[in-house]
Amino acid sequence: MKRFLTILGLVMSTVTHADTSYPPYSLPGTQLRALPATEQGRRYQLHVHLPASFAREPQRRYPVLYVTDAYWDFATFVGSYGNLVYDRVVPEFIIVGLGYAGEQPDYDALRLWDLSPVRLADQQGESGHADQFLATLKQVVFPLVERDYRADPAQRYLAGSSLGGLFALHVMYAAPELFKGYIAASPAVVAGGDWIIGRAKAYAATGKPLNARLYVTGAEHEWPGFLAGIQRYQALLPELKQPGLVFQSRIIDGERHAGTKAESYTRGMRFVFEPLALAHGPARD
Repeated sequence: MKRFLTILGLVMSTVTHADTSYPPYSLPGTQLRALPATEQGRRYQLHVHLPASFAREPQRRYPVLYVTDAYWDFATFVGSYGNLVYDRVVPEFIIVGLGYAGEQPDYDALRLWDLSPVRLADQQGESGHADQFLATLKQVVFPLVERDYRADPAQRYLAGSSLGGLFALHVMYAAPELFKGYIAASPAVVAGGDWIIGRAKAYAATGKPLNARLYVTGAEHEWPGFLAGIQRYQALLPELKQPGLVFQSRIIDGERHAGTKAESYTRGMRFVFEPLALAHGPARD
């Protein structure tokens, strides 16, 4: 797992520096919000994308999709969002990317601390704090977004890849009242020895409903052991017969670990927002 995280960090951290004599391109309709440091000294930053109608419909409240690893994935979501809204296969919604403030933050170390729900054998002191991160979302991030951006607290959704996907699955079982839908792209199911599979079985054993939509993917050319964990979780879902849970699984053909993101996120947004899209009328031909 440690080697996998190191390799992923090297890939994601590669930056090509453009000629500074030209102005940088920014994503229209987006904002950055650096948050005050938490009591634990954690410094978070929100990447916010607002719908086209946000300014002209000041009384309207919107669904909101929270996205982990915003420093890598926020632009991918925003890029697909406009196409999906144009096709009327999703409603207008707010995208809030979860990231880190400060100068040159160490994304690999920071996300390992926040997104892993269980301590990893090779990262004992630096992992396993997902519940603390979830508490920050509930106590700090949700109130801010729902106050300043008119986000509908009854229509929250959560998405992430790898450890972010594992975090999404963890939240689904730990606090099922918080979100209506989840996108877990190549989730790190193998973390903690398939810990999340045990968590899924334990939740199902309670008999409680799980009223949510879940889209979970893997990549055809993932690391074999990593993909096997995802497939074990995907195979478990229909066996559990979890009341209320509507799910769809997919293996993205021809892709490796990070290559799942574009297709997983696009199809995932369509799937989790499908009920709301239907309520807003037929798709555009």
